[in-house]
Amino acid sequence: MTEETAPIVRYELDGNVAVIRIDDGKANALSHAVIEALEVSLHRARSESRAVVLVGREGKFSAGFDLKTMTAGPDQAIGLLKAGIEFAHAVFLSPVPVVIAATGHGLAMGAILLMAADLRIGADGPYKIGMNEVRIGMPVPRSALAFAENRLARTELVEAIQLAKVYDPAGAIAAGYLDQVVPLGEVEATAIAAAHELADALHPAAFGLTREYLRQATADHVLAGLELDAGTFVVNT
Repeated sequence: MTEETAPIVRYELDGNVAVIRIDDGKANALSHAVIEALEVSLHRARSESRAVVLVGREGKFSAGFDLKTMTAGPDQAIGLLKAGIEFAHAVFLSPVPVVIAATGHGLAMGAILLMAADLRIGADGPYKIGMNEVRIGMPVPRSALAFAENRLARTELVEAIQLAKVYDPAGAIAAGYLDQVVPLGEVEATAIAAAHELADALHPAAFGLTREYLRQATADHVLAGLELDAGTFVVNT
């Protein structure tokens, strides 16, 4: 296994699987710098691997956007939202499958990334997963609604989005944020093993074309929503 390290985002190549780790030592908040590092890693993985695993830190996948930036003013909030949604859009349309090792809490932008990935392995424990924006003074971005409508259970949409319901891991499976829950100590290994299986089993060209057929219309709605968000997104502090 070869490895390169960065302050928060680390990239490893494990055979034909790229493993991208996020660990800021705290809540794994997504700042411009973190998102940029993730984008660079994902772009690299597209040329070097046949599957990608995105791994959080113990107890935290991601608590969402960096709140200091989001509450600094409208321009700052919209700028960070744009960066985050564009990264989720890249995950959603990735020409290789993306597996997330959800090692704990996944809230707001963290939950959006869960909706954007192909396979989501979560940790069993007292963890919270969901779109809690309405509870913390933010509207759910229009761009995020396209991900939610594509991946969440239809019967959960109102509670998950409008009522900002936050789920435990078992509930997150029923809602559509996760696909599987395993003990915390097994999350990373399970996700990497699943990625290897996908890398070996799926034909790259067929996967890429099917990705376009299945997801391009939703991806277009994400970008259309992002254009609307640029003029309407506000943070109530």
